[in-house]
Amino acid sequence: MSSIPKIVILGAGYGGILTAQRLQKELNYNEADVTLVNRHDYHYITTHLHMPAAGTDKIEHARVSISKLIDEFKIDLVKSSVKEIRLQDRKVILEDGTLSYDYLIIGLGGEPETFGIPGMLEHAMTIRSINSVRLIREHIEYQFAMYKNDNKRNRIRFVVGGAGFSGVEFVAELADRIPQLCKEFDVDPKNVHIYNVEAAPSALPGFDPELVEHAMNVLKKKGVTFKIGVPIKQCLPDGVIVGEGEKIDAATVVWTGGIRGNSLLEQAGLEVMRGRVKVDEYLRAPGHEHVYVIGDNSLVFNKEGRPYPPTAQIAMQQGVNCAKNIVAAIRNKQPQPFEFTSKGTVASLGKGEAIAVVGDKKYKGWKAAQLKKLVDMRYLFIIGGIPLVLRKGRFFG
Repeated sequence: MSSIPKIVILGAGYGGILTAQRLQKELNYNEADVTLVNRHDYHYITTHLHMPAAGTDKIEHARVSISKLIDEFKIDLVKSSVKEIRLQDRKVILEDGTLSYDYLIIGLGGEPETFGIPGMLEHAMTIRSINSVRLIREHIEYQFAMYKNDNKRNRIRFVVGGAGFSGVEFVAELADRIPQLCKEFDVDPKNVHIYNVEAAPSALPGFDPELVEHAMNVLKKKGVTFKIGVPIKQCLPDGVIVGEGEKIDAATVVWTGGIRGNSLLEQAGLEVMRGRVKVDEYLRAPGHEHVYVIGDNSLVFNKEGRPYPPTAQIAMQQGVNCAKNIVAAIRNKQPQPFEFTSKGTVASLGKGEAIAVVGDKKYKGWKAAQLKKLVDMRYLFIIGGIPLVLRKGRFFG
């Protein structure tokens, strides 16, 4: 190890940004070299992407320039894609260079999990980046414009695969956007159909049945047709086959049915389950005490032995813990085990509507929608203080 340890953070998602910010706060001058690698020069707020995807909010509200979040005198930002992780050599191969490390934090984000459904990767769109969101929004508007030219009904039929968080939140925003699009393109709203298809026996798994029922009723009133307990068997260029062979004609299929870890981890020789590494209590990859894995790339189990779902709040808490443990390792001090503390769960149901669980309290409707705004603003405050809250926060609507 060189006199000044090299710390490399891969990915500027929730976990990566919090790790970088905490390291720049905790480390003394010249105590370590920290490099943050990210494909873009911005950090995007994944939990906000469903809104610009549907066209109910601006893309700018979902991203923040990384240079506004880190001190570039303390952290070197490298804009590049990771091609390979060589654990034995302690090197990361980028598309335009190589970085060596003493400590590595892998927070590269997930990839869509299609569960082997034929055609899903080829024909469905996913809400997973600023670019994919832009594509979905423009595609939806294009279908409305084309419908006025060729009158093909499937152009204004939309299928969303998966009724978990992402699926339900996107469906809600899309349902809010449809009246505006119908007005803009002179389309009869009665001809527009939104289908939310879910293989599991319930929408929004993990939520209280009473709140799930409320959420589904709100969305049904907005015009969403649910198909729950019905798997998508195949995705086609012009729709999906569901259940026992029923075809839903649709020019737009958006898949939100699952996220797996990152294929680079398995390629690096790490043991993975669906692309995720089962980390030790200090968030380290087994057998590699200088490699930490966080966010969508990590697998952490609760006391009952079930994996925590990969959420923004767990990634943020992992980022803080990971930074503390790296500083402890550099100073030859004892690391702290990672323990997740849930701050509650909120799912947005479009304008003025949401459901939430905080502790043992349940909220729905307007009150839950305000909680959702508070959650969003709290994150903006954590990463960028009051200026970022004022610039990106949604106080109304």
